[in-house]
Amino acid sequence: MILENATIITAMVTPFNESGAIDFAKLPQLVKHLLDNHTEGIILAGTTGESPTLTHDEEIELFNEVIRLVDGRVPIICGVGTNDTRDSVEFVKEISAIRGIDAGLAVVPYYNKPNQEGLYQHFKAIAEASDLPIILYNVPGRTVASLDVSTSLRLAELDNIIAIKECFGLDALTELVEKAPKDFLVYTGEDSLAFSNKAIGGQGVMSVASHVFGTDMHDMFKALDQGEIKKAASIQRQLLPKMNALFSVPSPAPVKAVLNHLGISVGELRLPLVSCTSEEKAKILSILDL
Repeated sequence: MILENATIITAMVTPFNESGAIDFAKLPQLVKHLLDNHTEGIILAGTTGESPTLTHDEEIELFNEVIRLVDGRVPIICGVGTNDTRDSVEFVKEISAIRGIDAGLAVVPYYNKPNQEGLYQHFKAIAEASDLPIILYNVPGRTVASLDVSTSLRLAELDNIIAIKECFGLDALTELVEKAPKDFLVYTGEDSLAFSNKAIGGQGVMSVASHVFGTDMHDMFKALDQGEIKKAASIQRQLLPKMNALFSVPSPAPVKAVLNHLGISVGELRLPLVSCTSEEKAKILSILDL
């Protein structure tokens, strides 16, 4: 299975230059930083990558460049979902032909507010459009509509749907881990639940905080795997306020501010998102002890 060894998957930011274009020259440093700090998979053109403001051609160019840089060292997952099923189907067909993409991440359709049957049919159509494995992405804070656990479990029975990035809380994660097929991987999309999801038997986390705390998160998961619960819990307690600080204003503004501060240049954000104010940045850096 392509993700069987991937517990920390980073939803990578997209670096922009001063004119607002993707800064491809900044990608090598960013990718190296992630891989050096225990990122075991990379998501491109997800929420943290500012996918709503990336064009089709930009996404394709971004995918190809990161595939070249990663060179097979970790799985590459690319955002494929929109709120238009036909558009999503055509896009997944297109990128399935790109060698080096290991899976597609399909978000719950936003704005349309489909019911559960509409959600099921949407994801089923994407999964059946190609051989590219599909990961469900339930993030109701961004999409309003939400996958019920029962619908996710129904979709988990489809051959080409291999995992979920679940952001609806610990109850949903617990039920998914308990009831999903054994080869279906359950990730949390909430950094604050990384410890809990792994402890109840989930696969790991699709993370923003791993841009900054990948090594600490790796140590936490390693301690859990070795049965050192108190050690893992101690790391989690230390990380939690720092993780929360990375979401104190709309993401990915905080993590981009921190990366820029650390000398990993990723530029600013595209409107309608805005960068941290100087006061917001100072507060975040203080909480992170940077």
